[in-house]
Amino acid sequence: MRAERPDLAPLIDHALLDPHQGTAAILQCCSEARHFGFAGVCVSSRWVATARDQLPREGKGHTPQLIAVVGFPFGAVPAGVKQAEAEAAAAAGADELDVVPDFGSLADRSSTPIHDELAGICELGLPVKVILEVGRLDPEALALLVEISIDAGARFLKTGSGFGPPVTLEQVGQLRDLARGRAAIKASGGIASLEQALALVEAGATRLGTSRGVALAQALRG
Repeated sequence: MRAERPDLAPLIDHALLDPHQGTAAILQCCSEARHFGFAGVCVSSRWVATARDQLPREGKGHTPQLIAVVGFPFGAVPAGVKQAEAEAAAAAGADELDVVPDFGSLADRSSTPIHDELAGICELGLPVKVILEVGRLDPEALALLVEISIDAGARFLKTGSGFGPPVTLEQVGQLRDLARGRAAIKASGGIASLEQALALVEAGATRLGTSRGVALAQALRG
């Protein structure tokens, strides 16, 4: 008899971040998220207003959280630009923000610019997930960025953007050990199978960022 497996749908942030997709793809992504009961829909700030129309907060049934990425995918824009993008996403109806931090300052081991940038965005009052790109950071840099992110007010630590190395169980374990319960963990980037998704949850992830949410949900039901 097969062991009971957790329902992944309430943990999935259904992502559509391909810059070459248009309105039809956004509408489909939102429809899928509502149908399967996903935790959220993650889109570029460009598409927040469109997605908000499809995910009414007062609608019947389950409404996924609307997540906007900020400074995506590399974080290499001035802090003021990132702040303006976050404010625009919030005004358009975003419920959460997934933010790419200032990796240049991290390379210089300069904490203040990173902290101030993230704190300014956290002050908007929306839950913030900081995209850490764990697979690209040495242990010292990762530990520093985790502390800065939590101190700035981040609610989640996110393993990656999907533009770096794929997520691993080891990365989730690293974040779990560094966070020590002070922030939740979102595993993201290259989640390719149901078995991998379940293992990431077992390792400590409480959200899964993926463009393969439908396939994962169908595999779980099958």
